[in-house]
Amino acid sequence: MHKKQEQILLGHGSGGRLSHDLLKNIILPAFSNPALDELHDGARVLAGGASLAFATDSYVVKPRFFPGGDIGKLAVCGTVNDLAMCGAVPLYLSAGFILEEGLPAAELERIVASMRLASREAGVQIVTGDTKVVEKGAVDGIYINTAGIGLLQPGADITAKRVKPGQAVIVSGYLGDHAIAVMSERHGLTLPAKIVSDCAPLNKLIQAMLTEVPAITMLRDPTRGGLATTLNEIAGDAGVGIILEESLLPVRPEVQAVCEILGFDPLYLANEGKVVVFVEKEYSDKVLTIMRQHPLAGEACIIGSVTEQPAGQVALKTTVGGLRLLDMLSGEQLPRIC
Repeated sequence: MHKKQEQILLGHGSGGRLSHDLLKNIILPAFSNPALDELHDGARVLAGGASLAFATDSYVVKPRFFPGGDIGKLAVCGTVNDLAMCGAVPLYLSAGFILEEGLPAAELERIVASMRLASREAGVQIVTGDTKVVEKGAVDGIYINTAGIGLLQPGADITAKRVKPGQAVIVSGYLGDHAIAVMSERHGLTLPAKIVSDCAPLNKLIQAMLTEVPAITMLRDPTRGGLATTLNEIAGDAGVGIILEESLLPVRPEVQAVCEILGFDPLYLANEGKVVVFVEKEYSDKVLTIMRQHPLAGEACIIGSVTEQPAGQVALKTTVGGLRLLDMLSGEQLPRIC
């Protein structure tokens, strides 16, 4: 039992335990309905006979520009990816801008240009939006909200309820690159050139996977709270255990070194261009083949499996043979990461 919030903390935006409690105690009781209560990356809804996914997200990343991306690219890719994780083909986005008085117009032009390029890469259109300007000091330069709609792919049923013991857990590539790239720019650190944000639209990769293997049961992008928090949410919703193999986790040596120096755990670092896939083991080789043929998933690999125990929890089988439970992120490792 977690204490009800008396005030909002930075940690409530981490995507971890505090975020979970905020939703449970305040947000969900006010708006509860079947589509929302599924707690997917977006809502799966019916409209006029069409099966749609609908998603929204807000972006407050600091700094606005970082190696491999910026707040504009992030705003497009994040919502596109949320739709894709529902099993949908994204079609249209909205864009809402909250601008601080004094923001250089050249920065806004650069951000909008980045959004245009990301939209073209994803194959979506920004068809509506809104702009507000607030007094200096009310926001940090610019905040962006994007919402999107897409058509659910025929035959796809992406839900934690279909995650069962015996399934394989696959991740599309290296973990933690985005968080470390943003942190390095924020604090003026010099890191190897290969450490850049993985921010990218995953919808075409997901579409190819679901077209060939509609039996995929669950997809999720491990953003705020990282891989460990994402898997805890899925394990809890599905009532299953998940066991990861430490030796199989794809983390760049450079990212691992930064984490060791600064006391971070790459399993809890945000990613913005990765997907976690659950599928029956008989299909895992086919899924891996499809993923590795795509430029955004060349390092895709199996990292663990679904088990009956520990029910509702995630465990890590260490390289020395021990078993360590992985909880949701507690507190905030890196605020304003997306």
